[in-house]
Amino acid sequence: MHNGSGDGKMELKGRVISRGKAEGEALTTTQPISFYGGVDPNTGEIIEKGHELQGKSVKGKILVFPTGKGSTVGSYTLYRMKKNGTAPAGIINKECETIVAVGAIISEIPCIDKIDISKIKTGDLVHIENDTATLMQN
Repeated sequence: MHNGSGDGKMELKGRVISRGKAEGEALTTTQPISFYGGVDPNTGEIIEKGHELQGKSVKGKILVFPTGKGSTVGSYTLYRMKKNGTAPAGIINKECETIVAVGAIISEIPCIDKIDISKIKTGDLVHIENDTATLMQN
């Protein structure tokens, strides 16, 4: 981890799952996310009952969560969201599993893991470029 000279920027290095660049406001959760049944692909809204992000939209956000869960159909749900314009701009995981990895790759959504997600707060501006997440903290 690199923290600049008090400029409010912090760099977190991780492992590239899906290459690319993305920037947006962080939407963070400590709970796993299922794209199949947990997220509405038409709106990008988290619909899983009892999820801490229930009712929030992932559209255009840098979605920060520990790991994915659920059915392999989640990969295609993420792809459908990309086609619908409701997908997150980027994904940061503590540990990316196969469903999220495949979904991010086929949808060309920048995705990295092996990141200490506790350092990222909802509302932080996050820039992802390949294996690095740069936070511009509020």
